Amino acid sequence: MSKHTAKLTLVGAGPGDDDLITMKGIKALADADVILYDALVNESLLNYAPGKARKIFVGKRAGLHSVQQEEINRLIVKYAFSHGHVVRLKGGDPFVFGRGLEEINMAKSHGIETALIPGISSALAIPAMQNIPLTHRGVSESFWVLTGTTKSGQLSKDLLLAAQSSATIVILMGMKKLDQILNVFANCNKNNTPVAVVQNGSRPDEKLGLGTVSTISEIVKSEGLSSPAIIVIGEIVRYTKKEAFSELVSTYAQ
Repeated sequence: MSKHTAKLTLVGAGPGDDDLITMKGIKALADADVILYDALVNESLLNYAPGKARKIFVGKRAGLHSVQQEEINRLIVKYAFSHGHVVRLKGGDPFVFGRGLEEINMAKSHGIETALIPGISSALAIPAMQNIPLTHRGVSESFWVLTGTTKSGQLSKDLLLAAQSSATIVILMGMKKLDQILNVFANCNKNNTPVAVVQNGSRPDEKLGLGTVSTISEIVKSEGLSSPAIIVIGEIVRYTKKEAFSELVSTYAQ
């Protein structure tokens, strides 16, 4: 049994660029006895941990064998009691489609001390790094952040409400349902609304696809874009740093 206090710290690792983790997150890693890290985490962040710390991959990848959430919860409890300080390192922010509250509640139910260190969500950072502001006076007064994959495997019921608004829409984990998502917007007469798809945002192998609701599916296929990626839909996408946006969109116009 560890002499240390059983503790869980959830740390948001940011969108992928290892410079975009917080200083507080780095300090938590430096104090870790065990690190459970996800697939979207930049593994260079593990270098901040002590050499003696155990580093265990518990990532989930679509179509591949992955660690189930129940097993992750079990590992948190097991290592907190056997080793002491468990750092759960999660891509983006733990409370933005990261199941962070589930893990904290599980730890608390076993009497384990818990802490949360927020991270920069890809929903905010990746559009910004493409010069796409989620809000801009006179263009977009609000934004929605939605998941493309709900627990039931269906599209979120909020998607239709979002599509009917003038807000900027950011969709995480939506590439497998891209055509279904685009159909929702097309049925709301949004065929000409700009769309950006960003794969591996903030990383050296980042890829960007730009189009409209009616053309982006073809562009995704021609550019070979796939998960992990975020989808941004809204008039605000016209402000992307891609200077040739209008020309690119017209190339694929139907």
